Amino acid sequence: MCGITGLFQTDGKPISINILRKMTDIISHRGPDGEGFWTGSHVGFGHRRLAVIDLSPHGQQPMQNDNGNLVISYNGEVYNFLELKIELSALGYRFHSATDTEVILKSYQQWGKKCILKFNGMFAFAIWDRIKNELFIARDRYGIKPLYYYYKNNLFIFASEIKAILQHPEISANVSVEALNEYFSFQNIFSDLTLFEGIKMLPAANTLTLKYGTNNPVKLEQYWDFNFKEDDSISQEEYERELTRLFEQSVNRQLISDVEIGSYLSGGMDSGSVTCIAASNFNNLKTFTCGFDLSSASGLEMAYDEREKAEFLSNMYKTEHYEIVLKAGDMERVMHSLIWHMEDLRVGQSYPNYYISRLASKFVKVVLSGTGGDELFAGYPWRYYRAVVNDDREHYMEKYYKYWQRLIPDSYKPSFYQPDIYPKIWNYQTKDVFYNVLSSKMGGSISPEEYVNMSLYFESKTFLQGLFLVEDKLSMAHSLETRVPFMDNDLVNLAMKIPVHYKLKNLSEVILINENEPGSKTQKFFDQTNDGKIILRNALSRFVPESYKSGKKQGFSAPDASWFKGESIEYIKSLLMDKRARIYEYMQYDTVQNLINEHFEGKTNRRLLIWSLLSFETWLRTFMP
Repeated sequence: MCGITGLFQTDGKPISINILRKMTDIISHRGPDGEGFWTGSHVGFGHRRLAVIDLSPHGQQPMQNDNGNLVISYNGEVYNFLELKIELSALGYRFHSATDTEVILKSYQQWGKKCILKFNGMFAFAIWDRIKNELFIARDRYGIKPLYYYYKNNLFIFASEIKAILQHPEISANVSVEALNEYFSFQNIFSDLTLFEGIKMLPAANTLTLKYGTNNPVKLEQYWDFNFKEDDSISQEEYERELTRLFEQSVNRQLISDVEIGSYLSGGMDSGSVTCIAASNFNNLKTFTCGFDLSSASGLEMAYDEREKAEFLSNMYKTEHYEIVLKAGDMERVMHSLIWHMEDLRVGQSYPNYYISRLASKFVKVVLSGTGGDELFAGYPWRYYRAVVNDDREHYMEKYYKYWQRLIPDSYKPSFYQPDIYPKIWNYQTKDVFYNVLSSKMGGSISPEEYVNMSLYFESKTFLQGLFLVEDKLSMAHSLETRVPFMDNDLVNLAMKIPVHYKLKNLSEVILINENEPGSKTQKFFDQTNDGKIILRNALSRFVPESYKSGKKQGFSAPDASWFKGESIEYIKSLLMDKRARIYEYMQYDTVQNLINEHFEGKTNRRLLIWSLLSFETWLRTFMP
């Protein structure tokens, strides 16, 4: 796990090693174990190393192949690299290190760009091909590792983090109002835009190719996509057995390391199952839990502290367990640092992620996470069941688009944005962005099960991407590598084939309690649709106690709805109720105040919007002072 940077002057102008050093230095937190640089006449790579596999100098990057025609700068882990190494050795290749980096480089040498189809892992890498005079960049299937780029006037820049790109003197930080519109619609960005104008993210499962020569275009190619397509030829019992086998295989694959590995441990089944398998392979596995002081919480938030269940499982598997307890006020303490590391704002209140990563980094270099289980196995049933009753696909799209406007719906936007900003917002319709995600799934009438699979596809492409971005940025802020065993190629391929009725309850019952009908049926809908991940719960029940298997789904979140009306209220007022706040260059003061006051008065839970406003205000002060 590392940080990578690079410069490419496609018109042949020389690159500056000093600029490349500045770019690489500013992401030193991603790799405190070493740095490296490689430069040609018009291209250069930088690298910061977090040594996890082959801690010797042989693992240093950028790395060249034997004849020097290929150079790589790589961030990630390819878990099947030993199998590929055996295959390449049989073809006559010789290796000088024990790294997966060298395996990737020689895989490209043997199979060209198709080598990425062989990789099972998380990665973002760049290869300079001297023979082709071409830059090749690739990102993993699921978007676990980020990669950003900028291309203008024959200058191409890439990096693991945006702040590295901003070190180039030709780049200035400006707000992308199109991305801002996406963020304040979805609390996420579904396109390849970022909040920084002109800087894009390479989409997951995509490669980028750029050849030497003036005005050559960037060539993007998608090499893989999620495909939730049911296979009813296999029984539920067979699926459960295979799911158990592949899950164990995945966790064991991801335990490969030359440094100590730990695991996050919440009260949920996903991280609990990962921990149980990992603990079976390690004595005194270190586990980490984030709890919350609920003395000022109320309502549903009273269940947010999962320490008791985590401690029970830790004792059951004899892990070396560490906890941190957050309270009102802890958000304020880390807000500036968190936003500096996040850069590109995404889903949800993420400061608990910052704290738990910091805790884990004090003891290990690598930690396992349960992220991904919900998106693959239908862990948010109240979302999917909304999509079951539709007239046609267009009706489904309209309903789901309305649901995913988590912050500011389209009807609010004229009064929410400043008059000089709104016309630019209007020209970039978030409905088009939303529809584009599902464009390949449009056309024809489909069954309720297929609507659920469309929803799983959508969330894997969007919500899960946001979670991975948060996970990467806030763990690497503390030089910590996070691995996600649910995103193993074999396991994902199986999950996409499992029929919906093995993941969720009988959809015919949901149709009878259509939540769109008025009156008491709405509450009945929520009371009767709190299931999800049924087959995963069954398959993993051998690893975790019954309380984990039958527990209700809840996110990793602090009781901010209560704290934002109570102990954090003065902090919120100091940032958001000052007319001189930077957000009011983009948003109308009176509208924002009315929305915030609705939360303070208990009329509407606006915690997501308040978090996003706080984040954007801090973002403006951090990157555009």
